[in-house]
Amino acid sequence: MRIESETVAEKPVRKLPHRRSDRYRALLRGKNRPVWEEDPNPLGLVVKGVALLLIVLTVLFPLYTVVLTSLSTQADVVRSGGLVIVPGGLSLSAYTQILSGGIVTRATIVSIGITVVGTVLSTTVSVLAAYGLSRPGSFAHRPLLFLFLITMFFGAGMIPTYLLVSNLGLIDSYWSLILPGAVSAFNVLILRAFFMGVDRSITDAARIDGAGDWRILGQIVLPMSKAVVAVVALFYGVGYWNAFFNAMLYINDNAKWPLQLVLRSYVLQGVTLPGSGVGQVDIDDGAVTGLPVKMAVMVLAIIPILVVYPMVQRHFTKGVIFGAIKG
Repeated sequence: MRIESETVAEKPVRKLPHRRSDRYRALLRGKNRPVWEEDPNPLGLVVKGVALLLIVLTVLFPLYTVVLTSLSTQADVVRSGGLVIVPGGLSLSAYTQILSGGIVTRATIVSIGITVVGTVLSTTVSVLAAYGLSRPGSFAHRPLLFLFLITMFFGAGMIPTYLLVSNLGLIDSYWSLILPGAVSAFNVLILRAFFMGVDRSITDAARIDGAGDWRILGQIVLPMSKAVVAVVALFYGVGYWNAFFNAMLYINDNAKWPLQLVLRSYVLQGVTLPGSGVGQVDIDDGAVTGLPVKMAVMVLAIIPILVVYPMVQRHFTKGVIFGAIKG
């Protein structure tokens, strides 16, 4: 009895350091850390934290200077010799000036309209095309899929595309900013891969109950595919909002310019835009006249993406990974 009691008393003493180390490792590792990853050490955590902080500052500092300059007065801009870093007198005069009904206001409305219409049209066509290509028994399944794949590697080029748009009578038309790039083969393939991963037993059961393809797509497949559809819509929306090259080619009337082309012409090239309410900006002699207005136009072009992206970001990784793996 005396030996057994000594053994029982010795066991906790021997395993106590081991248990403490296990608890310490588990605390550092966290519940979601894979077992094959190395335990983090304090030096590594500090280095990673400093590196992440530097990256965040590198990204946010230019945005900070642009926003602060757009809210600064002309006197502060002249005093700082360019972009404002230390805030002084804040003013909304630059935003009032560009949104007072001139070409920047029209360009913003044009960009919003093109982005909304183009995103809805492109997402709808891509979903329908991907769903049709994901059904093995659909009409001309393999030839159509082969045609989609060809467009990812070969293109007609700028001149044939311009001639096609011109022969269709789309020059100086808003449709010239939407139709030439309405469907992306890459996005269609992402959607197709996800649709092919949907359990066939669910769609077969719905078909047995009398549901057609439209009802299966609208009430079964799409509710299960919100993540990947949201990601594809984000791709299209960002593409339409940032596009300016098609407007350079097909739009001759500056009243129909989107915001990105106005941004390029006014901010980067220093061109005085009719109806913009902004005086001539001389870039060659380094003058800073109109710099708050330039920065305000840039902020106006950035805001929609900053507002929309966080709403879709939680679906981003999930949608792309599922669309790439499934099928």
